[in-house]
Amino acid sequence: MNGPVGDEPVGELELVHTFTGPMPTGVSVSHQGRIFVNFPKWGDEVPATVVELRDGKEVPYPDQRWNDPSGDDDAGAFVSVQSIVVDPADRLWVLDTGSPMFQPTKPGGPKLVRVDLDTDTVAQVITFPADVALPTTYLNDVRFDLRRGEAGVAYITDSADSGPNGIIVVDLASGASWRRLHDHPSTKAEPLTSFRPVVEGRPFLERPADGPPKPVSMGSDGIAISADGTRLYYCPLASRRLHSVSTEALADPGVTQEAVAATVVDEGDRGSASDGLESDDAGRLYLTAYEHNAVLRRLPDGEYETLVHDPRLLWPDTMSVATDGYLYVTANQLHRQAQYQRGQDLRRKPYALFRTRIDAGPVLLRR
Repeated sequence: MNGPVGDEPVGELELVHTFTGPMPTGVSVSHQGRIFVNFPKWGDEVPATVVELRDGKEVPYPDQRWNDPSGDDDAGAFVSVQSIVVDPADRLWVLDTGSPMFQPTKPGGPKLVRVDLDTDTVAQVITFPADVALPTTYLNDVRFDLRRGEAGVAYITDSADSGPNGIIVVDLASGASWRRLHDHPSTKAEPLTSFRPVVEGRPFLERPADGPPKPVSMGSDGIAISADGTRLYYCPLASRRLHSVSTEALADPGVTQEAVAATVVDEGDRGSASDGLESDDAGRLYLTAYEHNAVLRRLPDGEYETLVHDPRLLWPDTMSVATDGYLYVTANQLHRQAQYQRGQDLRRKPYALFRTRIDAGPVLLRR
């Protein structure tokens, strides 16, 4: 793997925006260059869980009403958003966990919402039945393949830290959804005996104010689609392994769970634990490396290189490859939250949104 010598920076990291309020997770950039960011409700005061960055300001998106839910089961407003993604048709999709403070979900809360960027209005709301979005489910990240089916397919990771993990498949035309790789080993966090992450020189563990530390147990988190659409890559938060699975098997509800599992491939050690994954039209995979303040890139031949390494990348979380030839990434100091620091919140504002150039020319989105 190509990388830094010692702790010297690699690549050029450009600051796009700083956040002095709640910590961000997701970011996505429209084909016209509009930037959207979300803030999950993890304990910070969150005036709006989805915003658009306009002239340096964080503006509730699509409006304040959609950011003021009546309860955790409100299907007509955002409850607590973990991820936002602009699809290849330049539409914004909002993935609502329905789980503020990681509370058990209620029907109506977990949902996938499509916003028309031409009119800035909600055009589609897809909620999930109770056997798909379980009470323990935490909808983490989503990717889209509009080449499959009548209107395309979405793939969502369930990163639950206290329940079954897996991948949720959504038919965007009908709104039907189903679970795949339900509690499959490849979607689960690795035990401390085989995985012991270190961030800023300290083991990354849940460290309550009183009581012994315990392993981080969040499962399938990062997700990305191959350029040809045949494979879906995914990784648990607490793991250094990368796996892929056949999208054809995932997207066919008639295929058995066993047959889907038979298409899983262990893609090997990815060199660092990752939060987010992303891909581009050139068949390259991007991986945040939260142990190393870096973003890695996996080339089509399976080799890895360091795209950018910078001490300011304190917990690189979510990435967005944009048509302007840049990769955007949030850095939110997740590991400094109180639950990992014996009850002390060690985060230091501001949090940041950065970008780094990946190519000289424009990029065709594959998500």
